[in-house]
Amino acid sequence: MATIIIDNREIEIPAGRRLNGIEAARLVGVEIPHYCWHPGLSVAGSCRMCLVEVGTRDPKTGEIAMQPKLVPACNTIVADNMVIVTNSEKVARARAMVEEDLLLRHPIDCPICDKAGECLLQDYHFEYGQPERRADIRPFTSRRRDLGDVTLFVDRCVMCSRCVRFAREISGTCELMITGRGAREEIDVVAGFPLNNKLSGNVVDLCPVGALGDKDFLYRQRVWYLRRHRGVCTGCSTGCSIWIEENQDRVWRIKPRENPFVNKWWICNDGRYDYPHVHDPRRLTQPWGRETGITDTRDWIDLPKELNRSLGEAGRLAAVISPFLTVEEAYLLCKLIRGIDAEAPLVIGPVPEVGEEERFPGGFTIRAEKCPNRRGVEAVIAHFARRVATFDELLTELDQDALQGVWVSGGYKHEWIGQATAARFERLKLLVVQDLFPSPLSERATYLLPGAAYPERDGSYVNHADRLQSVRRAIRPPAGVRTEGSVCWELLGRKGLYNARAALDEIAREILYFSVAADTAPETGIDLKANLLAG
Repeated sequence: MATIIIDNREIEIPAGRRLNGIEAARLVGVEIPHYCWHPGLSVAGSCRMCLVEVGTRDPKTGEIAMQPKLVPACNTIVADNMVIVTNSEKVARARAMVEEDLLLRHPIDCPICDKAGECLLQDYHFEYGQPERRADIRPFTSRRRDLGDVTLFVDRCVMCSRCVRFAREISGTCELMITGRGAREEIDVVAGFPLNNKLSGNVVDLCPVGALGDKDFLYRQRVWYLRRHRGVCTGCSTGCSIWIEENQDRVWRIKPRENPFVNKWWICNDGRYDYPHVHDPRRLTQPWGRETGITDTRDWIDLPKELNRSLGEAGRLAAVISPFLTVEEAYLLCKLIRGIDAEAPLVIGPVPEVGEEERFPGGFTIRAEKCPNRRGVEAVIAHFARRVATFDELLTELDQDALQGVWVSGGYKHEWIGQATAARFERLKLLVVQDLFPSPLSERATYLLPGAAYPERDGSYVNHADRLQSVRRAIRPPAGVRTEGSVCWELLGRKGLYNARAALDEIAREILYFSVAADTAPETGIDLKANLLAG
């Protein structure tokens, strides 16, 4: 156990734990300003914003001897009896000088910079900078350079080198480099090798100033208009923790949310730019019903009663549970169908797989399984049916005319069923389809219910590693759309509005695999592996 003194406060560091000055200071609630340091990258020690006073305390006499020069906290590993001072006049003067030096050559284009409002250069200037500017103000705009997936505003760069280290250490693609010397240093790409990899969007998040711009977000919104919500990426079975940033129920940006157990600090471009389908004009936004060959719209006020009656009169039922549903929605749908037909087959929907898993040197993996909740849905189905039937098994029963009614939940972002397969559902007495987009199957539906997209859902997902993450909705569904959970909640006769937390508590009591989910889930999620072994 090592004892460290930071700004006259003692903390104890467990033996074997390796921390630098920035990380140790955070343990006592002190934030040391920095540009170049990042916990997921190697230490560069180049920005000099994190300079602090360091000394040692004699364990016998208690006397403290300070070093004459300031040292960078990012490159200083704490040790027993080390003393760190972060708030002295000497440190404040050094920070102000660093800020002043950076601003001498920085363009004064904050009003048009995408980073304005979340820029460390702005924040640190007001907190640590000089009280007034001593150099001439020469407004100018920054030179732009296309690096490939992102845009570089050359003169805004403070040369923290985070982006260069990311391309070397995390993506392993090494497209970025530093050219020139001294005051002429610039970020650039290797000739003929533009920045074009599946993780390239992370360099925009890493940039502490406005030097790297996201082409998808550039000049589209001001960050102070955006509200951020915790979410889970549904692009693959990794289930990355994300921030969903929206304004007036429209998603404008997806950013990674730190989770050491899932995605650390990163997300891939597939997940980052996966939100446009949420606002696609082709989305289904009105429930429809078909009687005696005539198709017309339905009203959500009367539709639940009509659905319950039709399900009860249909005969032998089955349900297709989409791997895009939340755990709670899958549970409620299974409970609904089994409550009407106790022997109804419960089938997991088609599990989309694309290519091979992509692994990067930094440990990040893009999974080939392109759905977020196969593990969770399978656990729910196994609880009700003792086994998980496949979609092909359902098609076989359809060919044998063994079923009269089927409820199909979709939620797929891309085409998932063809004309030939959809034609096998034609002989059904009742076909309820709940989906995001029109499909060959929706054309044959008795009832067509518009489904919700992932930012519009409350609920939980279980990723490939059996980690359950619960989220609240970030935006409201379009007018006329109800989430799958709220529809099943009403059809089951539950009182009040749909409550995903209450549903998860019920699941935790009934299904051993989810039992620990009854506890309050941390932001990083709950590991269900122990329950899997116990089961």
